[in-house]
Amino acid sequence: MHSRIGDWGPSDIEIVAAFDIDRRKVGKRVEEAIFAKPNCTKVFQSALPVSNVVVQMGPILDGVAPHMADYPDDEAFRLSDEEPVDVAQTLKDARAEVLVCYMPVGSEKAVRHYAQACLEAGVAMVNCVPVFISSDGEWAEKFRDAGLPIVGDDIKSQVGATIVHRTLTRLFGDRGVQLDRTYQLNTGGNTDFLNMKALDRLKSKKVSKTESVQSQLDERMDSNDIHIGPSDYVPWQDDNKVAFIRMEGRGFGDVPLELELRMSVQDSPNSAGVVIDAVRCAKLGLERGIGGPLEAASAYYMKSPPTQMRDSLAYELTDAFIQGIDAEGVVGEGLPQTIAGE
Repeated sequence: MHSRIGDWGPSDIEIVAAFDIDRRKVGKRVEEAIFAKPNCTKVFQSALPVSNVVVQMGPILDGVAPHMADYPDDEAFRLSDEEPVDVAQTLKDARAEVLVCYMPVGSEKAVRHYAQACLEAGVAMVNCVPVFISSDGEWAEKFRDAGLPIVGDDIKSQVGATIVHRTLTRLFGDRGVQLDRTYQLNTGGNTDFLNMKALDRLKSKKVSKTESVQSQLDERMDSNDIHIGPSDYVPWQDDNKVAFIRMEGRGFGDVPLELELRMSVQDSPNSAGVVIDAVRCAKLGLERGIGGPLEAASAYYMKSPPTQMRDSLAYELTDAFIQGIDAEGVVGEGLPQTIAGE
């Protein structure tokens, strides 16, 4: 999304450690492990440089839903019998600076384990999943006290279902259309969608996606009139995510207005470009000695940031943060009046 952030382009990010729990990945070099099953995304770069980084066994905790065992090997996780490593010590030994957390939805204990490891190892965090760390006051304070930046929670894709839904919701409001009802239904065939067949793991995901859209309304919709959440797992779709959005509203004279949209994207690379930005923003925060949530970057790159704002404002504030106009990305402090006054 930004070719350069600070002194760094995308190719300046170096992987120094990697964690997984799948026996087809643990013990392999990272450039081999990323192609191993159950990965099913489109390969856009097959020739990768050889590294000395070996994928290490992470703690399982609640990271694997039991129903994974009922699905074929090519579609589901298969646990390694290796002993988990000490994540914090591994991060220290690798001299890591930023940890990217992409745990399965519903991995509350596992995500907190990695967050605590960041605090112990002195590592910044980019939390790409809807387990609330950056947006939880207690965890935010822990990162603030440790002097470590965090960008979170729950990644927005470059152009994905949530950002499109948010934009259309804001468009309805800006054009004076009353939004009465809306839904977003998604299907996909990757392990993210398979994992979310376990409905007990979905609470935080539904909250994250729903609140992300609600935040763009001047007045909240009744919970019965808004339904946003994963829908179903379709194995043959692989990493292709298909989103269906419907919006029903009223314009001038209460005349009905209906909008229906179908969107098809490759799910994983759609969020990867955003993560590459978030990692570099976290590094920028480290260099500037900022602890706690990076407010602007979190609002721009994540569905559930500590502070929700319009995407246009989040974009401007993030650019201001990158340029050093506002070292902490906090609205209204050290910003040009045209930005702070929006």
